Amino acid sequence: MAIDYSKKRGEPAPTPSGGSGGSGGGVSLSKVTLTKAAPKVSLTKSGGAGGTLKVHLAWNARPAQASSGGGGFLSKLKQAASGASGGIDLDLGALYEFSDGSKGVVQALGNAFRDRGAGEPLVWLDGDDRRGGGGENLYVDLRDPARLKRVLVFAFIYEGVPNWAAADGVVTLQPVGGPEIEVRLDEHDDRSPMCAIAQIVSDGREVSVQREVRYVQGGQQALDEAYGWGMRWQTGRK
Repeated sequence: MAIDYSKKRGEPAPTPSGGSGGSGGGVSLSKVTLTKAAPKVSLTKSGGAGGTLKVHLAWNARPAQASSGGGGFLSKLKQAASGASGGIDLDLGALYEFSDGSKGVVQALGNAFRDRGAGEPLVWLDGDDRRGGGGENLYVDLRDPARLKRVLVFAFIYEGVPNWAAADGVVTLQPVGGPEIEVRLDEHDDRSPMCAIAQIVSDGREVSVQREVRYVQGGQQALDEAYGWGMRWQTGRK
């Protein structure tokens, strides 16, 4: 399936009305942190499988420099001229696959801010934060879990040297009910600009969140190949 990056960004996608999430399903914690030892949680069992799931990415866009005095005045001039200020621009995005077989990507790159389906979106971004001040938000409509198959949430270093430790990224999934779910990017691979963070998976009855934190040496196409999405890609930019 070709990914069309030629379309322009329109008005922000409408927010589907939230549904009832039910009670916490016996889960009393206000937050669940997914780890290697405990990588999966059921949104259905914890009462968070309805309404709209908010996925928030926060990171440190201006990490401290290793040496404040190194390089001298000319080096700083060259750095400023090239735009290499040391800042890190992380982009939040997602590969999606619906139960009807349709697939695509939601990301700021190529102005693909919502899925390609007709009508109200099932997966969408609310904008592109290039400074890391407030982070970025992705939304997944879970009112009808049978329409979803899987959503792979990822972060991509669009600008800046890949330095995941300095970026100190954290993703928080906020369902309509039950505890928030946190995935910290506490493993690092600075050879890789791409990190698969978590998968939201639906079998038509149960919706679960699976921690990934898997780094990929390459861009969106390499991520696609790593997870078997099977799409065709072309170059895009913001």
